[in-house]
Amino acid sequence: MIAPRTVLAAHPGAELFGSDRMFRESVAGLIDGGARVVVAIPTNGPLIDEIRSLGAEVVIAPGLVLRKALLRPSGWMRLIGETFRGLGSAWRIMSRVHPDAVYVSTITIPLWPLIARLRRTPVISHVHEAEASGSALLNRLLYSPHLLSDEVLVNSRFSQATIRHVLPNLASRAEVVLNGVVGPASPQPLRADTDGALRVLYMGRLSPRKGPDLVLSAAALLARDGLPVAVTLVGDTFPGYEWFGDQLRLQADNAPEHMSVTFAGFQPDVWSFVADTDVVVVPSRIDEPFGNTAVEAVLGLRPVVVADTSGLREAAGSYTTARMVPVDEPAAISEQLRALTESWSAVRADVEDSRAEALRRHAPESYRAAVRRHVERAVRSGSRRADAPRRRGRTR
Repeated sequence: MIAPRTVLAAHPGAELFGSDRMFRESVAGLIDGGARVVVAIPTNGPLIDEIRSLGAEVVIAPGLVLRKALLRPSGWMRLIGETFRGLGSAWRIMSRVHPDAVYVSTITIPLWPLIARLRRTPVISHVHEAEASGSALLNRLLYSPHLLSDEVLVNSRFSQATIRHVLPNLASRAEVVLNGVVGPASPQPLRADTDGALRVLYMGRLSPRKGPDLVLSAAALLARDGLPVAVTLVGDTFPGYEWFGDQLRLQADNAPEHMSVTFAGFQPDVWSFVADTDVVVVPSRIDEPFGNTAVEAVLGLRPVVVADTSGLREAAGSYTTARMVPVDEPAAISEQLRALTESWSAVRADVEDSRAEALRRHAPESYRAAVRRHVERAVRSGSRRADAPRRRGRTR
């Protein structure tokens, strides 16, 4: 393999949610292979310090990040402006860095494959998004720029199948690289029994599509039936969705007797919350390409109740300590929470085996090596393309 000397890695945000953590692991894998990594990112945020601590350079590069608001007619003028600004910014960074390869994290930054191709630089796209229930036309538009990439990685078979539905040519080139999920080195064992309140944890965006309100509704059903429940919500709203946070707080204020709700806000390190809980719930309403949170629960020796849909099924369905429930049904979540308390001894006996399987499937070292291997392969393919005109010239 030809190891790249410099990799330009582009990412759409600087938070520490699922795709952000995977980007951090990708950067770590490239640095482990001896590459100089320059990260282009549009905003400041907690991810930047994490990236710099790995030894990467960071460039703040305002540019086009596709959001749903930009794709509505009211956002088209802004879309045009950000496209031109993003093209100029990306071109200048490429001219300054002179990378051997460009690694593009997520499909929401579509200009990078185009700029890399125009500059004859090998490009790798890593797809972390998949909404099979969304518009086929919109999905085709979002995925199409990545036809320009030399290598295409996806985080699940569900993501690959979603691409295949709208762009079979792209899906046929895509390879599944399961997320490398970092767990606690020494997880806290489950408590011996569930005496007192059942401690339920939700981790993630406070957004309608993620379904934290379903957790509160399920907990309320248990509390009204006499089972005390303490719910902790770890996460915050996306800008523009503050109304949903207000709605959740109103729902919590109206909780029945025997139910408490704690809003912990965004937390860069969730493991202390996992250690203090009995069960994690992942109740997403909308397609998820994968389910890092479900895997994190398993790695933390906690049973998990998961919506039986999309990539969540792929992420959690094989673990004996995972309970799958129909989408958007708080009563089903409530039933599974109660069932877990009634089979607590069996659950405690199974959590170590589930953790061992998760460690095998989602070892960060394996993920890092896979990303590094695909980047090296793209560089090798790019070298062959560059050599082809010279070889043809010599044979004339």
